[in-house]
Amino acid sequence: MKDVQSYCDNVVTELSVWKSKIYDVLRRVDKLSSGDKAKLGDQVNDLHMYVEELENRIARLRTECPTDWKTDQIEMETKFGHLKGKFNDLHANFSPGDIGG
Repeated sequence: MKDVQSYCDNVVTELSVWKSKIYDVLRRVDKLSSGDKAKLGDQVNDLHMYVEELENRIARLRTECPTDWKTDQIEMETKFGHLKGKFNDLHANFSPGDIGG
C-alpha cells in the first residue's frame, strides 16, 4: 500500500507541475492586449478546462489513491499530448517572451 501511496503522491506532483505551467501561461495571456487575447479565446478556454480536469484528478488522487490508475493514466497522457499542442499553437502566434517562454 505504501508503494501505491508513493505512486499517487508522485502523480499528484506531476499533475501539479502541469497545472502550474498552465497557470503561468494564463497569467501571461492576461497581460496581452485585448485584441491579442481575443485571438486566443478558444485556446485559453481549453487551458481553463485542462486546469479544472487537473484539479479533479489531483483531488481524486489525494482522497482515493486508486490502485488501478492505468485508464486514467492513458487518458491524461492523451490530454497532455493535446495540451502540448495547445502550447505550440500559442507559441506559433506569439513570441516565447509573450506566452510561457
